[in-house]
Amino acid sequence: MRLVLLGCLIALLVLPVRAENPTPYSGTKVIETGQPFDAFIKKLTAAIGSNKMGIVGNACATCGAKAIGVTIPGNRVIMIFNPHFAVRMLKASEAAGIEAPLRLYVTEQPDGKAHLTYRLPSHVFGAYKVPALDKMGKELDAIVARIVSQATG
Repeated sequence: MRLVLLGCLIALLVLPVRAENPTPYSGTKVIETGQPFDAFIKKLTAAIGSNKMGIVGNACATCGAKAIGVTIPGNRVIMIFNPHFAVRMLKASEAAGIEAPLRLYVTEQPDGKAHLTYRLPSHVFGAYKVPALDKMGKELDAIVARIVSQATG
């Protein structure tokens, strides 16, 4: 009986995990890129740089899983920002500092294609109800839209 229960537990652990609500926050965008995961990551990285945003961090769940001998589909969070926006953000609201950097979440789907998920900067910073952050959020919306357009085009 213990062996059967252990087998059931292992089977549950290897099943793909799916959230009940894939976009729990307002202003969340999910883009089906139609591109292979690795190729999209390269295009996205180039688009980030060409729009004068810096990559300030890169979280790679796929890499972490591989380090412990587990293979999972491509999974990357690319964190982007620009020091000029950081200065403006902090001048408007020190509390808003937790929102930087912005995160672009790229996941590999079963067909090998990449999905991109991100929250609109105007929604991220809009929660603070500070006019200067509202203005900055809209500017960042336009920049992120250009990045997405270039990477998916």
